[in-house]
Amino acid sequence: MTTNQTAFIRARGLARRYPMGKSFVDALRGVDLEIWRGEFVSLVGPSGSGKSTLLHLVGGLVRPTGGEVWVGDLELASSSDRQLVAYRRDMLGFVFQNFNLMPILSAVENVEIPMMLAKMSRRERREQALELLAQLGLRERADHRPSELSGGEQQRVAIARSLANTPQLILADEPTGNLDSNTGREIMRLLQRLIREEGLTLLLVTHDMNVARYADRIVYLADGQVQRVETVTHADGVAVP
Repeated sequence: MTTNQTAFIRARGLARRYPMGKSFVDALRGVDLEIWRGEFVSLVGPSGSGKSTLLHLVGGLVRPTGGEVWVGDLELASSSDRQLVAYRRDMLGFVFQNFNLMPILSAVENVEIPMMLAKMSRRERREQALELLAQLGLRERADHRPSELSGGEQQRVAIARSLANTPQLILADEPTGNLDSNTGREIMRLLQRLIREEGLTLLLVTHDMNVARYADRIVYLADGQVQRVETVTHADGVAVP
């Protein structure tokens, strides 16, 4: 059982090896890392450093080939497929670079998708989806399809969708990668505010150091290992790079 002294996310000797032809590629090589509940952590490093692999392992999307990773009381490596499905549905929200919105659905219908998987009633999910869109300044755009929205608006819809089932952990993979710099700053300030107000934990992958510095800590990876961890000092509690 976790206590106040136990980190929310705990990786111990975490490794992931992928077959490549007749040889193997070690994407992660024994990573040890702790992330606390309510913390915002950025993962940075060059291409092939293992940052996306680490995000996918924490998300239960792939299984480690060595070590262990805990989120709360759940050890993901030894969990069943059914447990991992429930974990991703009930505890996680995902935000992607390409938004991953369904093009034939409206904004509000896209936000409803996770709630449908959780078997929430139609009336409940519509009310909650509209509330989330209103919180993100998109209530008047609820009936618009993704093609009718700007990139920043699409990412806001994606963020609303990630919050649909009141997750404890948000995993974001290059969430500003397809946005211009001004819109990217707006999205990062929004994520930062949501983390502070809702008490969520955010683990974010980025190659952009301006984005990374919105976090409480930055984890630098190279060659599948943690090279160093930097604590970010925010003068007023909120970073504005």
